[in-house]
Amino acid sequence: MDNYSKNPKRKSIRLKGYDYSQSGLYFITICVQNRECLFGKIENGIMILNELGNIANNFWIEIPEHFPMIEIHEHIIMPNHLHGIIEIVGTRRGVSLPNPDGSSHVVSPNEHQRQFSIPIPGSISTIINQYKSSVKRWCNKNGHEYFKWQSRFHDHIIRSEDDYYNISNYIINNPAKWQEDKYYGK
Repeated sequence: MDNYSKNPKRKSIRLKGYDYSQSGLYFITICVQNRECLFGKIENGIMILNELGNIANNFWIEIPEHFPMIEIHEHIIMPNHLHGIIEIVGTRRGVSLPNPDGSSHVVSPNEHQRQFSIPIPGSISTIINQYKSSVKRWCNKNGHEYFKWQSRFHDHIIRSEDDYYNISNYIINNPAKWQEDKYYGK
């Protein structure tokens, strides 16, 4: 039984009407299924990646090779999830940060929104789904068939420099605060 059969009324967690293919900064969290600690371990506040963790990290860093409009900012692979900031650059939709005059970020309607939320080429969903598929495909070919991602991912649209700074610090300091993390796996 697939996830859609089990949860036929599952609602999208994306911001309604927002064009996730427009230029901007996005904080992404992707979890391993059941939050299993499969990417390594934390020792003395430092993340020690195992083979799967290195693959997840390397594939994350390689995203711009497959999506040239993407820039990778801070990221961390944790034992059972990853956090990363990615930026879509070079599109003509929206802006990544507020205007210098202090006016707020305007949420643009998604003129390309499709029925049933099919991912739009170049959108955050397309990029993350490709990333997750690539890691899973590598696992299947290299004796790690047991590896599975959680079916969804979390995103946060970064709308200000303060927001970026706070998220960046959270990512950088995440290993040192592992036992306080909501994704902490014992």
